[in-house]
Amino acid sequence: MSLATRTVDPLEPARRAVDAIERLYEIAHERLRGRVVKSGVLDNAALDRDQLAAHALAYVATDLAACVQLLAWATAHPTPESSAIAQTYVAEVARGLRSVVWLGATETYGIAEMYLTPADVEATVGASAIARWADKQSSGDEYVALGRAHAAGAQAPVGLDDETLSMMRTEFRKFVSDRVIPIAQGIHRKDVLIPMDLIAAMSEMGVFGITIPEAYGGQGLGKIAMCVITEELSRGYIGVGSLGTRAEIAAELILHGGTAAQKARWLPAIASGAVLPTAVFTEPDHGSDLAHLKTRATRLEGGGWRLDGNKTWITHASRATLMTVLARTDASKPDHNGLSMLLAEKKCGTEKDEFLDAGLSGTEIKVLGYRGMKEYELSFDGFRLPEEALLGGDAGLGKGFRYLMTTFESARVQTAARATGVAQAALDEATKYACQRIQFGKALVEMPRVARKLGRMLVLTHAARQMTFYSARMKDSGKRCDLEAGMAKLLATRAAWECADAGVQIHGGNGYAEEYTASRLLVDARVLSIFEGANEIQAHVIARRLVE
Repeated sequence: MSLATRTVDPLEPARRAVDAIERLYEIAHERLRGRVVKSGVLDNAALDRDQLAAHALAYVATDLAACVQLLAWATAHPTPESSAIAQTYVAEVARGLRSVVWLGATETYGIAEMYLTPADVEATVGASAIARWADKQSSGDEYVALGRAHAAGAQAPVGLDDETLSMMRTEFRKFVSDRVIPIAQGIHRKDVLIPMDLIAAMSEMGVFGITIPEAYGGQGLGKIAMCVITEELSRGYIGVGSLGTRAEIAAELILHGGTAAQKARWLPAIASGAVLPTAVFTEPDHGSDLAHLKTRATRLEGGGWRLDGNKTWITHASRATLMTVLARTDASKPDHNGLSMLLAEKKCGTEKDEFLDAGLSGTEIKVLGYRGMKEYELSFDGFRLPEEALLGGDAGLGKGFRYLMTTFESARVQTAARATGVAQAALDEATKYACQRIQFGKALVEMPRVARKLGRMLVLTHAARQMTFYSARMKDSGKRCDLEAGMAKLLATRAAWECADAGVQIHGGNGYAEEYTASRLLVDARVLSIFEGANEIQAHVIARRLVE
């Protein structure tokens, strides 16, 4: 091929930068592993002592994975917008790694603290050609151009190759615009439950049975479909997008550990929306430390179970009619081996009386955002369950924690999708406001600081989406994907918070007013890095997997 006809790959500089990021990551990985792995065995105490370096490594690995996925997306869907977004994200990562790793608000971690030397940086992301390209591609001018192009209507592809998924996304976008967005602000400000007629409409659209097999009345679709629907619903309102999470967790528990009778009874009811589940795992003194829960399930002489103890942060607890309860069935085993999962049926509460069952009471926990389902602390005092409530029957005794672990991958993939929806909503609101709001004789979008924010929000939202799709594809492949799911959650929840915060800033004083959607998105985004495994826990899980 002659020079005159050779095709130039516009992404080639970004590919070289990703190679440099990967080399730097490999050096950091080798140095940390040498400190925490002894004779081929991970030393957990050493990993705890080196927690900051380990978590920094997890964030570098996450950003590297996002770079790879964005380049794959831009290659498969080549447009000027996708190319610019992918390159700008890669450039920002490469530039940042010359000095620090961002771990979150108030937390940056120096590259030198990861046992990397100036020579390591110079040989990788600090190489002159890489550094010059990264500085230019992640400059303020590049972000301003991206932000203004987006505000003018330029659209980057979503990255869905499947026609059915694209049609599904279009259908749910219309549903969200018509049914969810008009009532979302009212639900939040009045702090009321999501209307039952909306839940019924979601049931008719198959929201609660997306991944449940067709044999049990579901749609039998994969996690990608779940992500597409969850993102769209969360774009309208995170409470609506989160309704499906409870069905997803319960269904996956029953599919994995349930008896044939339990599957036949519960899965069709969950898929149809006739049963609304809630997850009852966390306790007041045990947040992420689920292995040491104290709520007791005692087998009764005549058959059945008695449940005693306290649970907290139980979402949608009043309306739910099925509780998946993690409880200790063997007091002689104080760790995870003494825990079992129970399928506890309950009555749907009313506005006047939220908890109608004997032996069960609840107190609402008032929260800043993430409303519409409400959070509760529950107290079980002699709550009775039938013998068949034990998930898996007698074969499920002591396996509750293991069953729960099987749901974490899906829950975190779905949380990433919810976060992407919130990030997209913040970008949409901020873009609309920046174009309409006139200050000093011109629209806000004409001001470089505002346009740059929009550009950064755009890049982060697409990075979150592609990482979420990647983790969903891994889950659909049947492979272990706790690493990918954790990375997707880590990245997408960061994107949601940064976008929501920037959205408020673009709105100025109006962003702090309850009547504006921007204020709701801020408090809704804040919870995402806490639930389904706080991001600190998530980073530790990722780090463990990387060095094991």
